[in-house]
Amino acid sequence: MAKQKPPVKKNQTIDLSFVDLTHDGSGVGKIDGYPLFVPYGLPGETAKVKVVKVNKNFGFGKLIELKEVSEDRVEPPCDVYVQCGGCQLQHMSYDLQLEMKRKQVETSLKKIGHIEGVPVHPTIGMDDPWRYRNKVQIPVAERHGELITGFYQKRSHHIIEGMDRCVITSEINDRMVEAVRRMADRLNISAYDEEKHRGVLRHIMVRTGQATNETMIVLITRTEELPHQEELVKEISETYPQVKSIIQNVNKERTNVILGRKTKVLWGSEYIYDNIGDIKFAISAKSFYQVNPPQTKKLYDKALEYADLKGGETVIDAYCGIGTISLFLAQKAKKVYGVEIVPEAISDAKANARLNHIDNAEFYVGEAEKVMPWWTAQGLRPDVIVVDPPRKGCDEELLKAMIAMKPKRIVYVSCNPSTLARDLRVLEDGGYVTKQVQPVDMFPQTGHVECISQLVLKND
Repeated sequence: MAKQKPPVKKNQTIDLSFVDLTHDGSGVGKIDGYPLFVPYGLPGETAKVKVVKVNKNFGFGKLIELKEVSEDRVEPPCDVYVQCGGCQLQHMSYDLQLEMKRKQVETSLKKIGHIEGVPVHPTIGMDDPWRYRNKVQIPVAERHGELITGFYQKRSHHIIEGMDRCVITSEINDRMVEAVRRMADRLNISAYDEEKHRGVLRHIMVRTGQATNETMIVLITRTEELPHQEELVKEISETYPQVKSIIQNVNKERTNVILGRKTKVLWGSEYIYDNIGDIKFAISAKSFYQVNPPQTKKLYDKALEYADLKGGETVIDAYCGIGTISLFLAQKAKKVYGVEIVPEAISDAKANARLNHIDNAEFYVGEAEKVMPWWTAQGLRPDVIVVDPPRKGCDEELLKAMIAMKPKRIVYVSCNPSTLARDLRVLEDGGYVTKQVQPVDMFPQTGHVECISQLVLKND
């Protein structure tokens, strides 16, 4: 039987109607059942499209001209939206973004986890889905004899020129990056050249506590020595009273990794502080801390609701990080045990527990999949396990350890619907039932979605 050829050819121009969206927000149209994925297309629209790539089962196109426009299409407020690619969804109404993310979670559960009939609630959004990021790290380069800063162009290490603001970053951080760039330029501090591995200033990082307005500046350099350090520090600290910390991070390696191993305080404190709800957090240059605290509060409130704590429970928080969820849980639980593989994160978690006078949370360094079986052998029987893994999801051994502990409830916080669905399948096969899933929009204007799942033990 002859192979059926795709109904379109590369470089062909066609009229296409969009009927759906991909997980990253591209429009989906079909020609004789053959799907074409086209960035910036929206359901309900018709457009002239150029076919740019043809595979056996699907192809990719480029939007040339809109013929019918969706009511959900909006004008992106960012001048460099198409070049940057950091946000993929600015052309889309916020209501459609929220529904797209809910549907993404629902589809992943069905197709990957073979889980159907579970309520996937409407995505919890923001009142104002702009200027929410409390941290920015911007590369520095030299062009036309002066320092420039800006995000990289899509799929390149070429800094976009003329980029003086980012509409999802807090205005304080925007202003601070520009101020530090001007000062460094005036002091003739050279930019890092990644091709020649020369120069000094690689990145400018700014972190701000949204509840406290305390700001930290991190200067990431290739060299141990920062030329004109005293003048630069004096000007920043005297001009901007909200700056509480000026840090130098040294990264001597040829690498795309932003931060190096060595960090030193040039002026002020090693930490700034921020609050999520009633919990106060100390944030260092290297701390993992959620970039959208108002949405984090909504996420953690939902995690607490799903944990259904009455005050007498023992809780394990796997992948506990700096203790953000653990400390929320500790407000309602009898005892919380946090485990995390990164020693610095555990040091931060212990410090944050002391900072908040919380004495019913203990934190341990180690791989959760190894520590938890050891806890079981010691007689630890958790009532609830909360897990918040990285994008790759839970380690298989950790899932086995969770099932073996037989907690009454599992609360699974995920930043990747695909690996969430895969892991829920394992937990369901191990004796649990997924009761409900709540998406939360932690990263408006992007295709990313966070969600929380509540599982209960079948025979409980």
